[in-house]
Amino acid sequence: MAIQGGCYCGAVRYEVEGDAMMKGQCFCRECQHNTGGGAAYIMGVPEAGFTYTQGSPKAFSRSDLENAVTREFCGDCGAPLATRAPGMAGAVMIKVGSLDDPGSVFGQPQMVIFTSEMQPYHQLPEGIPNFPGFPG
Repeated sequence: MAIQGGCYCGAVRYEVEGDAMMKGQCFCRECQHNTGGGAAYIMGVPEAGFTYTQGSPKAFSRSDLENAVTREFCGDCGAPLATRAPGMAGAVMIKVGSLDDPGSVFGQPQMVIFTSEMQPYHQLPEGIPNFPGFPG
């Protein structure tokens, strides 16, 4: 099944072939910066099946963090698209908001991660396993 998505302005588009490896909600500080303060909804997909089909994203990785992730986003509108993490070789973490049809593709998160970095205003969803970091 092909999954498609892209940025807010339409300059960058992607397609994914393959099933989701995981669906999550992340409260890490990096995601809080990336979302403007909330949790990020992410879907891990096989890197081999992930392709940019239009435009090219900009990429950013902090040089001051050990094992920093690389965030990919539209250079025009700034919309976050994907994250590549050293600890998740072979996977791309797609930002659910960038999916063309997030409601039918994502559904609900299977796990909540980095709860140790939650802010007082954050709330955990009920009935979903949660972890202080990344499980494993």
